Amino acid sequence: MNPPLTPANTAAGTAQRADLWKPVLLRALAALAFGAVTIFWPAPSIQVMGWAGGLYLLATGLVLLWGIPLAGFPRDGMPGKILSAAGAGLTGAGAALVLLHGDMVFGTVATVGLALLGAVELYCGIRYRGRHLLARDWLASGTIGLGTAAILPFFISLGAHALLGVAGGGAIISGVLWVLSGLTLRHDARTASAKP
Repeated sequence: MNPPLTPANTAAGTAQRADLWKPVLLRALAALAFGAVTIFWPAPSIQVMGWAGGLYLLATGLVLLWGIPLAGFPRDGMPGKILSAAGAGLTGAGAALVLLHGDMVFGTVATVGLALLGAVELYCGIRYRGRHLLARDWLASGTIGLGTAAILPFFISLGAHALLGVAGGGAIISGVLWVLSGLTLRHDARTASAKP
């Protein structure tokens, strides 16, 4: 999914660190763990939905915040600021879902958090297409996040199982995407460090 490690027209200020793969893989693991809970829990309660969804959004937001400097963006620059806003928003949404339980709360808060993250990732993917290692991944992940956020409100009346199914489906798809991205980044980092 990723372009070469150092594209020819890399923008100034977007020099990625070799350990960028770590937050990418952690994000993937959080998404896949949440997806597994949504698949293998046959009749989740509202509390399970709040805790599982909240911890997923919280973990994703924190990993996103950790990964911004590793992606080569200073926090005071434009992409760093909007990625930080998305990470903080997702972290806050996750904390809210852990503390507040209910179908309407989950549907609304998760929709807002996923839509914010999806819009920011889509923007970064378009803005840095061909100039950043994660641009293609941001395009795909942003589209998945916005799609999940768009359909999630239609399942509020169907309860926790349906809400977790929709959110978990998006998490599994994006988790697989981020696993492939993280493994590619790790391989490229090892290859680059092995060269004299």
